[in-house]
Amino acid sequence: MKKTIVTLFALIVLLMGLPLAGVSLFGLPVGRYLEFPPRTQFVQHAPFSWSAFVVYGVLIVAVMSPFIIRAVRATRRDDGVERSGRRFPWWGWTGVACGVASWVLAWTRFSWFSTFQPHTFTPLWLSFIVTVNALSYKRKARCMMTHNRAFFLALFPISAAFWWLFEYLNRFVQNWHYAGVNFGAFQYGLFASISFSTVLPAVLGVQELVLTFGWVQRGFVRWVSLPAVRSKTWALGGLIGAGLALFGIGIFPNALFSMLWVAPLLIIISIQILMGEIHVVWGLADGDWREAISAACAALICGWFWEMWNYWSLAKWHYTVPLVDRFHVFEMPILGYAGYLPFGIECAAVGALVCRGLRISPTV
Repeated sequence: MKKTIVTLFALIVLLMGLPLAGVSLFGLPVGRYLEFPPRTQFVQHAPFSWSAFVVYGVLIVAVMSPFIIRAVRATRRDDGVERSGRRFPWWGWTGVACGVASWVLAWTRFSWFSTFQPHTFTPLWLSFIVTVNALSYKRKARCMMTHNRAFFLALFPISAAFWWLFEYLNRFVQNWHYAGVNFGAFQYGLFASISFSTVLPAVLGVQELVLTFGWVQRGFVRWVSLPAVRSKTWALGGLIGAGLALFGIGIFPNALFSMLWVAPLLIIISIQILMGEIHVVWGLADGDWREAISAACAALICGWFWEMWNYWSLAKWHYTVPLVDRFHVFEMPILGYAGYLPFGIECAAVGALVCRGLRISPTV
């Protein structure tokens, strides 16, 4: 419990303090990074660059190809790790029905619904969470929502705080901004927190579902070993590197914007290694990639739905990503989807911290 508190405290202090220290020492006006609600656009984003797009694209393809090939080879006709024989539960059908209704309301503009039109995100994602849990329940007769309620419920408030950290980091790079919302500080904070509370339950719910498939269990239980994930030397290097990136993220936003997604994960894992704690990718040292692969895939799946449902909603976000802001799939430039991969592992890492804090098992 004490180590969990230390990890969370260090994470919050580093994520919040280092970017602000960087812009302050560089002489940039600190007040604009603390504006709330955030409305002012002040970061000058670098224009699209074919060379950067090609380099990023080739790098992403090179990294992802072995994983995709491995997954395809592991896919067989009987892909279920467990088959419970249960039907899709009634409450799952309720989730589907509510999701469809919420989808229709999010993408239409009925006059009688105008008061609630900016608030369609939360019912959509609550429906999604219920539906995903129902799918897991059908496949293995258990799911977070029914068999690990303490963990499931704890994820909602933790999720809100978790995503606010990314909103804060985004002030230094301004890769996304919101439209269709015009609230004062209190309302903005309240409504945004309710929406942000669905992030972890959604990603970890999908991860649980992904883990029921054979291609994950067969293909990634014994693969390439990475002993460095337990090395304190590498952990110290990762912590220093992440710290330097966060310090400079507001000074060089066009060069370091991707560290918004990578640095928090490096900090969590590095601190846990240095304290002798087991962390979310501990199994990679033994060649067990299931946790990392399932978490990354879960965030990518959720990312597709986030971006799709966002596209025609009234209250929505827009992206301005330096150097590679072209070939959008919905609002997101296509290379931007790579950011969901480390984000998924971050979600799993925070989920593991929640379990330790509550002294409960994340499995059901």
